[in-house]
Amino acid sequence: MQKTALAARTEMLIRRPVAEVFDAFIDPRKTSKFWFSSGSGRLEVGKRVQWRWDMYDLKVDVDVKALEPNRRIIVDWSAGEAPTTIAWHFTPHSGDTTFVSITNSGFTGDEQSIIKQALDSTEGFTFVLAGLKAYLEHGVRLNLVRDRHPGGLQS
Repeated sequence: MQKTALAARTEMLIRRPVAEVFDAFIDPRKTSKFWFSSGSGRLEVGKRVQWRWDMYDLKVDVDVKALEPNRRIIVDWSAGEAPTTIAWHFTPHSGDTTFVSITNSGFTGDEQSIIKQALDSTEGFTFVLAGLKAYLEHGVRLNLVRDRHPGGLQS
């Protein structure tokens, strides 16, 4: 099984201060408004948490590798065939806005499997950022992740 340098990346400007955007990914009570159903705790370096998507009957273990307040988060998670790494970078912009970049890397398998994982990840994290934007900027819960697979993950 090969491991590749291919990475999935998506980015978006969020019209909120960096501390608020960063905290939306650290605090599962907030993250559950735009991504997963619930989390077992706040992200802290060296800590393992579990994220749950009740609509898909899915649980994922997440190991927090790095956390620099208002700058970056790095975790390993077991959402696919093998653990991969997710890195968030938060860049403050003028007018209390934040540019968020999410990269998912470390995909394994044959070439076709790696490409599929990267494409699926790009799609998924695009939904996450769009949901985050709607929630933080307008207080709207779009349910993008929940509604992506209404018949379950195989649909």
